[in-house]
Amino acid sequence: MGWGEVNRNGHLPLQVEDLRFRYRTRQEMALRGISFQAERGELILVAGASGCGKTTLMRCINGLIPRSYRGGELAGTIRLFGKDPASLPLAQISQMVGTVLQDPEKQIVGSYVLNEVAFGLENLGLPRQEILERVEWVLDYLGLSHLRDRETFNLSGGEKQKVALAGVLAMQPDILLLDEPLASLDPVSSQEALALIRRLADEGKTVLLIEHRVEDLLKARPDKALFLSEGEQRYFGDMPGFLDIADYREVKLPAPMVLEQARERQEDLPPLPPPAPDDGRPPLVEFDHVSFGYEPEQPVLHDVSLTIRQGDIIALLGPNGAGKTTLVKQAIGLLKPQEGTVRVQGQDTRRMSTAQVARTLGYVFQSPTHMLFAPTVREELAFGPRNLRFDEQTVRANVERAMDILNLRGLEEYPPLALSFGQQKRVTIAAVLAMQSRILAMDEPTAGQDYRNYTNFMNSILALRTEREDLFSAILFITHDLDLAVGYANRVILMAEGRIAADGPPEQVLADRALLQRCRIVPTSLLDLNLKLLPRAGRFHRAEALASLV
Repeated sequence: MGWGEVNRNGHLPLQVEDLRFRYRTRQEMALRGISFQAERGELILVAGASGCGKTTLMRCINGLIPRSYRGGELAGTIRLFGKDPASLPLAQISQMVGTVLQDPEKQIVGSYVLNEVAFGLENLGLPRQEILERVEWVLDYLGLSHLRDRETFNLSGGEKQKVALAGVLAMQPDILLLDEPLASLDPVSSQEALALIRRLADEGKTVLLIEHRVEDLLKARPDKALFLSEGEQRYFGDMPGFLDIADYREVKLPAPMVLEQARERQEDLPPLPPPAPDDGRPPLVEFDHVSFGYEPEQPVLHDVSLTIRQGDIIALLGPNGAGKTTLVKQAIGLLKPQEGTVRVQGQDTRRMSTAQVARTLGYVFQSPTHMLFAPTVREELAFGPRNLRFDEQTVRANVERAMDILNLRGLEEYPPLALSFGQQKRVTIAAVLAMQSRILAMDEPTAGQDYRNYTNFMNSILALRTEREDLFSAILFITHDLDLAVGYANRVILMAEGRIAADGPPEQVLADRALLQRCRIVPTSLLDLNLKLLPRAGRFHRAEALASLV
């Protein structure tokens, strides 16, 4: 089975001319004067800082604007194979344009993988046999046949991302819009996804791919780049031209390019995170031979023992499905161990409520929609401290500080769920900051974040630890972003198949190439540069800080 007939009516798959849009709830324009075109078989990188208009552009192309986002101001021209999408029913657009959202939680509706992949085909009213043939074919095409009968609820974030893509590809669209498709994937899965995306373009699909991590995207050999800044088009053209004007503070570039730009700017750098203190410190969280499984025949954690102590800044790395998120959910009391014990400040989590645990450990979910519910950003940030019975003066002070740290000024009265994914992510982190938890645990904190935003909030969080002894005695972040671990962690824990594969200083753990391969971690240019300069530098540094050593 193949892709089916590609529309060959002589028109370009996509043409955009002087596109402008403003959301009904905002004063500023989300897009201004966007003009470009995409040909059959092209892979186009859409890059820019968080909130620059990338996702809004996708919504205009796939017809969600103006249908689902009504009351805004839309002007300019979009043509899909010569046709105005505003005049087409969504069912017809869905067969021309397939969209994989940044947050797969917003896209998956089926209880089981088979049902999810078949959902769109069923809505088209296709015969049952054709539906099954397409589903089986696309699962095999993506290497997901082993997930066919799994419940979608129990899939890892990376697995959900792949299933969402399967559901879109089953519709056999000519144009693919991929919004941060690597955000939830481990490094090896990212490489596999990029190879697949390149293959789809080579087979005739027109692919627009939103991604901050330009260094990773270079492996897919994009044909062109569209660079947006504050809703305006700064560049459209070939990749060499884009790399000449790209700013490492807005998109993630290879370490050598960051070094070159940093040397020219000579900016002051914030201090590095302190090394982890010795193990004589009192424990904050203890895992004592913990085992757990969502289903008896499918254990997720196997005999895990570890201790989180004051001063730890831990990067938790490992492949999709290794049990990283499950491990942290044990610590915050959302899950209880089936064997072994989890203790938070000496108390067994089986005897603690989630609210009691939250005073010690604040958790930022991987998917912002699991946390956000308030009508405004300000109320969202105030909810946690009020629930913990802080006085109103403290609540206001905490909210104001959290908004400053996470760059949320100007968004105070916006509905959180109306923000971009990257902005929603910052709101969830700010909500935990406002609660003054002793341990800050973040699941994929850099997903959807441009380099400037995530370095700013990480720098601010580390600075808070220095200024206030009562804030963030320890920090833990689950991440697939190896460079985040290199630049900010003083301790790295590697997980594989529900077990702790390694635990120690980054300079030791990340130097073991065989171990990294086993845990599906692909070395980056920043790691390679740090290992090369380690005898001179003494420890790992962010790329900007290495500029003075090269």
